Amino acid sequence: MNQSPAPAVSISGLRVVRGSNIVIPGLDLALPGGIITGLLGPSGCGKSTLMRAIVGVQRITAGEVTVLGDHAGSPQLRTRVGYVTQAPSVYRDLSVAENLEFFRRVLGASRESVARAMAAVSLDAYKGRTAGDLSGGQFARVSLAAALIGDAELLVLDEPTVGLDPILRQELWRLFHQLSDSGTTLIVSSHVMDEASHCDELVLMRDGRVIAHEPPGRLLARTGAKDIDDAFVSLVESDMAVAK
Repeated sequence: MNQSPAPAVSISGLRVVRGSNIVIPGLDLALPGGIITGLLGPSGCGKSTLMRAIVGVQRITAGEVTVLGDHAGSPQLRTRVGYVTQAPSVYRDLSVAENLEFFRRVLGASRESVARAMAAVSLDAYKGRTAGDLSGGQFARVSLAAALIGDAELLVLDEPTVGLDPILRQELWRLFHQLSDSGTTLIVSSHVMDEASHCDELVLMRDGRVIAHEPPGRLLARTGAKDIDDAFVSLVESDMAVAK
């Protein structure tokens, strides 16, 4: 009998509290490998906190987070997990090549991984350009290339398309699918519901809780909604009714 492969990310009883604010009250989640999982929900619902817990930089109150078979944040995951934050993660006064060389040295990765990362995001022609002089889409690609250093098996991307125009957003999503097709697992957060159609699976969050985890088509069929926005509203209304 064939066994299902272990999930890329396994979360059990995750609880995060900041001061008197319960950000994540207790979350269980398993995310499969080799696909694009979209993490969607309104600002403040806990998406960034969950992603920080997955990459091991979030102090947690309780629970366990396992990533690629190891505890989140373990030293052995440094080159296996790439993380792109909402804030720019590269230096504007350095060239593209200098930025990537800096991250290579921090990670202790091979020089070949820099060349592969630059080629993956089509930045070879810009490697000598100062990052601050690049367009918005090119600058976003530099951050993504930095996350690819070390041949990451898992990419955690926190709202990577925020502030970009529709053409640049489509360009990045094409790249995400290319990476997924090559075997990379991606977790991509967004508060823009129309980006859900680009994902293989969706995790919809509200108030630090998961209110849906399934493929977009199944979610629409189950809720009878015409789009993910309507599906989310329907789920929130049902959630509020149960809570009363």
